[in-house]
Amino acid sequence: MNTPLDLSMLDIAPFRERRERLLAHIAAQGGGVAVVPTAVERARNRDTSFPFRYDSYFHYLTGFGEPEAVVVLIAGDTPKSILFCREKNEEREIWDGYRHGPDGARERFGFDEAYTIGDLDLRLPELLANQPVLWCSLGYENDWDARVMRALNAVRANARAGTVPPHSIRDVRAELDEMRLIKDASELAVMRRAGEISGDAHRRAMAATRPGQYEYEIEAELIHHFRRAGSQSPAYPSIVASGPNACVLHYVENDRLMADGDLLLIDAGCELDGYASDITRTFPVNGRFAGPQRDIYELVLAAQTAAKAEIHPGSHWNTPHDAAVKVLAQGMLDLGLLMGTLDAVIEQGDFRRFYMHRTGHWLGRDVHDAGEYKRDGDWRVLEPGMVLTVEPGCYIRPAPDVPEAFWNIGVRIEDDAVVTTDGCEYITERAPRTVADIEEAMREGLDGA
Repeated sequence: MNTPLDLSMLDIAPFRERRERLLAHIAAQGGGVAVVPTAVERARNRDTSFPFRYDSYFHYLTGFGEPEAVVVLIAGDTPKSILFCREKNEEREIWDGYRHGPDGARERFGFDEAYTIGDLDLRLPELLANQPVLWCSLGYENDWDARVMRALNAVRANARAGTVPPHSIRDVRAELDEMRLIKDASELAVMRRAGEISGDAHRRAMAATRPGQYEYEIEAELIHHFRRAGSQSPAYPSIVASGPNACVLHYVENDRLMADGDLLLIDAGCELDGYASDITRTFPVNGRFAGPQRDIYELVLAAQTAAKAEIHPGSHWNTPHDAAVKVLAQGMLDLGLLMGTLDAVIEQGDFRRFYMHRTGHWLGRDVHDAGEYKRDGDWRVLEPGMVLTVEPGCYIRPAPDVPEAFWNIGVRIEDDAVVTTDGCEYITERAPRTVADIEEAMREGLDGA
């Protein structure tokens, strides 16, 4: 069984290496200082906060998970990384848990210097002084923007003493997005384990599903396995959508009573040590695919297979989507959902009536992860170490011109793919995908009930 990240076993080398890479990027573009804050704690109600989740950019560089923290990276002849964090406070630790404090954090996470977060406003102007460029994330949060502006104004106020403020501000996220797009070995190891946990959770959900249950009962099975296997939380609100709800792309109420004959679409994945997994499976509540359900399911599975075949180094981002669309559009024609020719329904976009989203997105620390999809107007070329989802679907709402047998059938199949040197690797294989494997997983669950 996997356990949550144990800080005593945390390898800080990848985090240190990322800081060094970012500093090298900044130095190569003329130097400057980068300032990256973690997320802000948010009130849930009255005196209760939402569970804290660190900012993805900040944690990518630091591995430091406490709130009220900022990292400052100074490029130059002697690069330096500085952490500002909460002070040690034994009384607050009784109530809220362990704090590293500046000294402990500096030693444990490999910073050159560390200070209390209360020192930030005093020290930040000094750190910005005489730096050519400020690299930060303006627009991140209003209070943070104001804090940065106060520091810049404090530098400008000393102009008569010869202090020069940064002459420009650049978005550090652009550099970090490029770094985050290619996962290193430590990241891929965590993502593979997250995929295993989530795949097993989907298998558990299949085994537990039967008519007469509420969607939230199956959601509980997913969450149970996520936590039991060591993940910290779902990576996003789980979609557990039965019957007509499967045709609502971002349905999250999860409160419908499931009936015999329904399909159940589950889009759910865990977050493990800061990395998301993202899996969708669709299966019959009663354990057996009916004729039209099977037809649509096999069509979507064929589209996913076609898309996967186009994921390899040198392929463009949009090529897997185009492959999936071609298969889906032809299937829609063959099943009588659309009329015309294949070229016409693709060119005119008629297929979007039943398939209205893209076939994937980047995956990593965020479920819709950082990274551009186009560069200089062209779709991005896939490279080893990129991670993306592969998730074609077909969603058929009732309509007079649609055969009634297909009404309220919503199917999506989604897996997480790592681009390898010669193709791609699905890291979510533990979730049953084929009709035979799904029915077998459900039969095992029903027989053991």
